[in-house]
Amino acid sequence: MRTPTPNPSAHRIVIVGGGAAGLVLATGLGNSLGRKGLVDITLIDKARTHIWKPKLHEIAAGSMDVGRHELNYLAQAHWHHFHYRVGEMNGLDRTNKLVHVAPFVDEDGVVVTAQRSFPYDTLVMAVGSRSNDFGTPGVDQHALKLETLADAERFHRRMLDACVRANAQETPLLPAQLQVAVIGAGATGVELVAQLHRTTREVVAFGLDRINPERDIKLNLIEAADRILPALSPRLSTGAHNLLNSLGIKVHTSARVSGVGADNVQLASGEVIPAELVVWAAGIKAPGFLKDIDGLETNRINQLAVQQNLLTTRDDSIFALGDCSACPWPEKGGFVPPRAQAANQQASHLVKQIKRRLAGKPLEPYRYRDFGSLVSLGDYSAVGSLMGGIMEGSLFIDGLVARVMYTSLYKMHELALHGMTKVTLETLTRAITRRTESHVKLH
Repeated sequence: MRTPTPNPSAHRIVIVGGGAAGLVLATGLGNSLGRKGLVDITLIDKARTHIWKPKLHEIAAGSMDVGRHELNYLAQAHWHHFHYRVGEMNGLDRTNKLVHVAPFVDEDGVVVTAQRSFPYDTLVMAVGSRSNDFGTPGVDQHALKLETLADAERFHRRMLDACVRANAQETPLLPAQLQVAVIGAGATGVELVAQLHRTTREVVAFGLDRINPERDIKLNLIEAADRILPALSPRLSTGAHNLLNSLGIKVHTSARVSGVGADNVQLASGEVIPAELVVWAAGIKAPGFLKDIDGLETNRINQLAVQQNLLTTRDDSIFALGDCSACPWPEKGGFVPPRAQAANQQASHLVKQIKRRLAGKPLEPYRYRDFGSLVSLGDYSAVGSLMGGIMEGSLFIDGLVARVMYTSLYKMHELALHGMTKVTLETLTRAITRRTESHVKLH
C-alpha cells in the first residue's frame, strides 16, 4: 500500500537520520499513524540505503554480502507510509520550525537537489555518531574510519588491492606491506581483526599463491586501556584476548597512540608499528554541526542534552535519540551508552510517546533496559554478558550461546523494520544459499 496523500492539516513529523533509531521510528510511526493519514512523516538522510551499523566491520572484512542486508530508503518509505528525502541537515530554525538541508551532490559532482527547508511540528534528531580521533595527528590523513557503508567498502577494496599488489610484485615486501593496525579494542575493533584473520586467508586461498598468510599478513590491535573490551568483564576480556593471541593477532594494551603516519602508527612509548592499512575505531562523538545548534544544549562531544522523556532540554518540539543524544540513566548515575540496543529501545518508546502527545496525554519517561554486551569473533567464537532485564545480576556467556544471542540482536532490528513474515522467509533463503556460495567478497 502506498503512503496516503498528505493531509494538509496532519501533524508534521520530521526525522533526521535513518540509522538504527531513525528508521525504526519512521517505520513504526508510518505503520501505526502514517497509513491512516493522521501524521505526515518525513525521514531525511544523506545516504540512499540503510545498513545496520554493527555490521560494518563484516563489510570491511568482506565476510558479508551487502546486497542481502542493504535496505533502500525509498522502498521502505513506499511500503511503510512515510516520505524519504535525500540530503544532509546543515541548519535549524527553531523560531519558524524549519530544518535546512544542504544541496545533494552525487558521486559525479552533479547537483541532484538544491538547498531545501522542511517544516515540522515535531522534530526528531537521530543522526548517530562519528569517530572521535581526539585530535590525534595524522588520523584524518592516513587512517580509515568505519562510519558508513562507503567507508567499509573502501577499506575492503584497499585490503584486496594490498593483497593483489603484494602477490604480483617481484621485490621483497616492504616493512609495512600486508600489515594492518586497528586502533581501539572495543567491540568494533575486536570484531574487525577477528573477521580479517579469516577473510584474508580465504582471499589468499583463491589463487594468491605467493603470499604466505602466517608469515606475511600481520594484524595489530591497539588499545589505550589496560585490557581489550573494557565494557565486558575481565574474565571475558581475558578470554577474547587469549583467543586473538592464539590466532597470531598482536594485541597491544596500555598503548596510547600519539600519531598516525602514511605507513605506521606511533605510540606514546616511542614504539612504531608498521602498517599499510590503519583503522581508527576508538571513541565516538556526535556530528559537529550539532554543537549548540540554534541554541540547543549540547555536551563536549556534541550530543544533544535531553530530558528523561527524550525531549531536548530547551525545546519541547524537538526530541533526540540514539548516539547523538545524552540521555540520563538515573539507575547508574550517568548516561545511556551509545549502543544499537539503546537506539532501538528509544525508537520503540518514542512511537508510543508521539501517540500520547497527539492524544493530549503527558509523556512517559524512558528507562534504559541493559541487555548486556555481545561481541562476535567471527567464526571462531563470541563472548558477552547478559544483564539487567534478563535476570538479577549478570550472566556471562561465550561460545555457541553467545553467537546465537549476537545474531538475535540483528534479527530484532530486522523485525522492527520488516515484520515477522518477511524476516522468516529471508532468513530461510539466506540459510539455503549460504551453503552454495563463498563467504568472502572478492570484488
